[in-house]
Amino acid sequence: MHGVGMQDFGVPDADGAEVAAAVLGYLASHPQAADTLRGITAWWLPRQRYQVEHERIERVLEHLVESGALRHEQLPDGALLYALPGSPAASDTSAPAPPPMTDGVAAH
Repeated sequence: MHGVGMQDFGVPDADGAEVAAAVLGYLASHPQAADTLRGITAWWLPRQRYQVEHERIERVLEHLVESGALRHEQLPDGALLYALPGSPAASDTSAPAPPPMTDGVAAH
């Protein structure tokens, strides 16, 4: 963020610092962006938080695979499927199919 730290903005608390980091992180990735408070809370913050969380979760999953706590299998589309070691593989037709996804949520 152009070498400017959070302390330079006088953000008073951890929650405020997290929001400031998310907003400035979004703008670092999208320097031409501009929006209202409503737009920032609806679009920028969820998108920025998802990206940060996605990267953190990916690192944790990689560590769990390396340590042997999980295994992964590459699907035809290139995505990795994570499971416990010894559990049925995705290509194993005897394993039950997962429920269909609806808007990123498993339907029950």
